[in-house]
Amino acid sequence: MTLSTRGAQTPAVLVLEDGRAFRGRAYGAVGETFGEAVFSTGMTGYQETLTDPSYHRQVVVMTAPHVGNTGVNDEDPESGRIWVSGYVVRDPARKPSNWRSQRSLDEELTKQGVVGISGVDTRALTRHLRERGAMRVGIFSGNAIPDEGTLLARVRQAPEMTGADLSAEVATKEAYVVPAIGTKKFTVAAIDLGIKGMTPHRMAERGVEVHVLPATATLEEVYAVNPDGVFFSNGPGDPSTADHPVALMRGVLERRTPLFGICFGNQILGRALGFGTYKLKYGHRGINQPVQDRTTGKVEVTAHNHGFAVDAPLDKVSDTEFGRAEVSHVCLNDQVVEGLQLLDRPAFSVQYHPEAAAGPHDAAYLFDRFTTLMEGQRA
Repeated sequence: MTLSTRGAQTPAVLVLEDGRAFRGRAYGAVGETFGEAVFSTGMTGYQETLTDPSYHRQVVVMTAPHVGNTGVNDEDPESGRIWVSGYVVRDPARKPSNWRSQRSLDEELTKQGVVGISGVDTRALTRHLRERGAMRVGIFSGNAIPDEGTLLARVRQAPEMTGADLSAEVATKEAYVVPAIGTKKFTVAAIDLGIKGMTPHRMAERGVEVHVLPATATLEEVYAVNPDGVFFSNGPGDPSTADHPVALMRGVLERRTPLFGICFGNQILGRALGFGTYKLKYGHRGINQPVQDRTTGKVEVTAHNHGFAVDAPLDKVSDTEFGRAEVSHVCLNDQVVEGLQLLDRPAFSVQYHPEAAAGPHDAAYLFDRFTTLMEGQRA
C-alpha cells in the first residue's frame, strides 16, 4: 500500500481481476491497495467489521448505502487496529451524528492508512461478486491512477486468498489474561487465530478466566495454564494451510478437554476430524444470516464472516478418529455447514460469531453451552 496527501474530491477507481472497473472518489487514505473483494450485508456495526482480524487482506464492500453516520469511538473496536485492506461505500456520511462519536469514519480510515473509495454503485458491485465470485481487487486514487490496463495487470499480480496462511500475522505475539468478571469458575486457554475482543469478554461474563495464547502455542503451553476448556478463535486465511492449529486441536481432543471453536476454529475442528474444507463462491459476511441449530430446531439470526466452509455430510452421523460427529448447525440460505459437534467427546464448534458485539445476540447461548461442558467434565 502507498499513500499520498488526501483531497476531498480526489478521483478513485476500483478494478476487479476480471477487468470490471468502478469509478468514484477517494474515501479515507489516498493511494493504492489490494486484496480480495468481498461484501458485507450488515447495516450496523461497521466499526466492529473494520477491526475484525478475520478481514485481513480483504477489501470490504458495504451493501448498506449509507455508512459512517455514527462515527467512530474508542470503545467498539474488536482489536487494536483496522484490518481490512480496503473499504468501499456508496454514500458516506458527511458528518457523524451520535453521542458516542469521537471522530468521523473518514478521519479514522485516513489516520490508519486504509485506502477506500466512495460514490460506487455498491449494489451493482455486489451483484457482480455474487455472479462471478469473490476475486482480487485493487483500489487506486490520486497519483496512483494510470490507465486501467496497467492497473488490471497489477491486480492480477496480487496474491490470492486460496492457499493464504494468515492467522499468525494477526494473532497476539505474547500471551495475556482476561480475568473473570465476578467469581472465577473456570480457566480457558484461548488460541488466538485472529480473536475479537468481545469473545474473551463474553466468557469472562460467565466467570471464565481466559488465557489468550498465540497461534503458535504448543500443547504444553496450552496445558501449562491448567485449562478447564480450550477455545479456538476466528481468523483469516485458508484453513487448508493451518496444519499447526489442526495438530494442536487433535492433541486437545485426545485429552478429552472440553473444546469450543468459532469460525476458523470450526474449520480447524472439521480438519481435525478428517473432513475437508473448500472456498465458498462469495462467502457469508454480515449480521443477518439465518442458521438453524439442528439440536433444538431453533432458527437464529447470526453474524458471519467466512469465505471457506467445512465439507461434512448433512444427512448422517460420521465416524471419526475421535468418535461420532455430526453437523449441528446449517445455514438456511444455502445449506452450508455452520456447526459441528462430537457425540462421544466434549467438543463443538460453529462457523459464525456468537459474541456479535454489534448484534444480533441470538447465539450467545453457545457460551453457556461451553460452560456446561466444563461443568460436566469437572463433575
